[in-house]
Amino acid sequence: MSDEMDNGGGENRKKIAFVMRHAPHGSIYSYEGLETVLIVAAYEQDLSLIFAGDGVFALVAAQDTSAVGIKGFIKTYRVLDGYDVNKIYVDRESMEKRGLKPEDFIIPVEVKEAEEIAAIMEEQHATIPY
Repeated sequence: MSDEMDNGGGENRKKIAFVMRHAPHGSIYSYEGLETVLIVAAYEQDLSLIFAGDGVFALVAAQDTSAVGIKGFIKTYRVLDGYDVNKIYVDRESMEKRGLKPEDFIIPVEVKEAEEIAAIMEEQHATIPY
């Protein structure tokens, strides 16, 4: 395979951060963001997921969507590791303001301060908000 086609670690590998800022239900942002992450991950890019604001609710393990009549997608976050998406960050202030702790989430996360998240975002080739 030529270097042009090698997205697995060659020079064409891009650092892309997805910033999840919306609650998981009531809009399509969280679901569409997760779907996009999985699609881009299939191309073996260097991905980071950042959860901030109400986006932190997307990771809460104990979600019951039966009352709103929609199929939940929370379990889909468990497949991220299989796609080598391991850089998953949660904004500390967003998490704490919503009364959450890392053990409330369905997958392991790294809790970061706002300044650390800003630095991560600065390192990216692209930042995609959801």
